[in-house]
Amino acid sequence: MTFSVSGGLIIAIGGLLPALAIGLIGAKAMEAIGRNPEASGRILPAMLLGMAFAEAIAIYSLILAFMK
Repeated sequence: MTFSVSGGLIIAIGGLLPALAIGLIGAKAMEAIGRNPEASGRILPAMLLGMAFAEAIAIYSLILAFMK
């Protein structure tokens, strides 16, 4: 199986940006919980949902890279 340059760029950019987004989401959620521990019940579900959407973008780029 051969990969093209465009497939490599798709997976590189499509994996980098969601990884940064997931890191920022997790860091800000932990910061918010550290400031207000009682709000963790409301913060964690929103954090997990945001991480799932960011991960979905990475999976879409993986699929596009395989299609190239």
